[in-house]
Amino acid sequence: MDTKDQGFTSKLVHAGGIKDTLGSAVTPIYQTSTFSFRDAGHGARCFAGEEQGYIYTRIGNPNIEELENTVAELEKGFGGIATASGMAAVNTVYLALLGAGDHMIGSAAIYGSSRGVMETLYSGFGIGHDFVDTTNIENIEKVIKPSTRLLFLETPSNPTMGITDLQAAARLAHRHKILVCVDNTFSSPYLQRPLELGADIVLHSMTKFINGHADIVGGMLVAKEKEVYDKLRYVMVHVGFNMDPHQAWLTRRGLKTLSIRLEKAQENTRQVAAFLESHPKVEWVLYPGLKSHPQYELAKQQMDGPGAMISFGLKGGLEAGRKLMNNVHLALLAVSLGGIETLIQHPASMTHSTLSAEVRRSAGITDGLVRLSVGIEDLDDIITDLEQALLKV
Repeated sequence: MDTKDQGFTSKLVHAGGIKDTLGSAVTPIYQTSTFSFRDAGHGARCFAGEEQGYIYTRIGNPNIEELENTVAELEKGFGGIATASGMAAVNTVYLALLGAGDHMIGSAAIYGSSRGVMETLYSGFGIGHDFVDTTNIENIEKVIKPSTRLLFLETPSNPTMGITDLQAAARLAHRHKILVCVDNTFSSPYLQRPLELGADIVLHSMTKFINGHADIVGGMLVAKEKEVYDKLRYVMVHVGFNMDPHQAWLTRRGLKTLSIRLEKAQENTRQVAAFLESHPKVEWVLYPGLKSHPQYELAKQQMDGPGAMISFGLKGGLEAGRKLMNNVHLALLAVSLGGIETLIQHPASMTHSTLSAEVRRSAGITDGLVRLSVGIEDLDDIITDLEQALLKV
C-alpha cells in the first residue's frame, strides 16, 4: 500500500512497506541473525548492492526496515536508521560527522548523556565543542569556527523546555556549511518535523513517545539527503549499533497509537501546567502551551502542539525537589519520559547529576527544577497526586 498521500494517523497504522508471503495483517517477528541466499551469485549481488536482499540482521532485517521506513515517512526524510538506543543514535551522528580537529555546537540544556559523552569521550579524540543557549541564535553565531561541522539542537530542550528557532538556526548553519541535527524526542513527528524546517538529520530516542509503553530502549535517525544517510548507516552497521528485530517489532506496534496517546497526554498536560502555575509552592512553570513561556509564539509557529512535558521550579530548591519526589504515589519516580504513565524526576540529582553544578546552572538547570512527563491517566488522579505531594513540601 502506498501511504504517501495518507494522513498522519493512517500512516502510523499502515506505513512501512513490508508484507510477508502469507498475508499476515501484522508483520511477523523475523527473529534471525542471518538470511540464506538462493545461490552464490545471489549472495554476491546482495553484497555488491546490485540486488535487494537481506544478508545479516546487523545490516538489515524486515522488522527493522519497516520501522525505519515508517519513521522516515512521518519525518519526511530520505531514509531512517534504527539503533539499539537513543545514545547509539547520538554516537552514530558524532562518529559519522566529526573527526579529530573538528568542532561542534550544541544546545546547553540537552539530554545529559548527549552532552556528557562529547565533553568526556570525544574531547579526548581531539573534537572541540561549545554548548550554548541556542534559544538565542546570536549565541550560536558567536562560537562558529572554521572547523565547526555540526550543530546539535534539542528543542524543546531537556529539561528546561527552551525552544530554538529551527529555521533561523538552519539558515545560519548552512551559510557556514554546517550540518544540523535535531533531537526531536520531546515532540515526536506528530508535533514537530525538523527536516521541514531546515534540519539535515532528525534524531529520536524511540524509548519515549514513539514507542510509548516503557518496554523497549531504541533510537532512530532520519536523514534528509542520501549522502548524509549513507554516512550514518555506514557507522551504524560497522560499529554495531543495530536494533534487535523483536525490539523493532514492539516499537512499530507502539508507534501505531502515537497520535491518540499524545493527544490524550497533551490534553492532560495543559491542565496540569495551569494547576502548577497557580500553586503557591511552585515558583515557575515552563510549558510551551502556557503564554508565560518565553518562546510561546515561536512554539506555536514550529510545533503542532505543546506536547506532554513540563518543567517547574519549587520555591524550596533542592530539598523541596527531593521531598516532592518522595511523596508522589501515582506518578512514577523514574527517568525516561513519553510513556502512557506519568513520570516525575529531579534532574539535578538524577539525569543531569553527572554534570557539575556550574554546568547545570549555566544551562538553566536549577537545583529545584522538576521534570514531569504527563501520561494518559485520568486528569483528576494526576492532579490529586501532585496536590497531596506538594502539601508535604
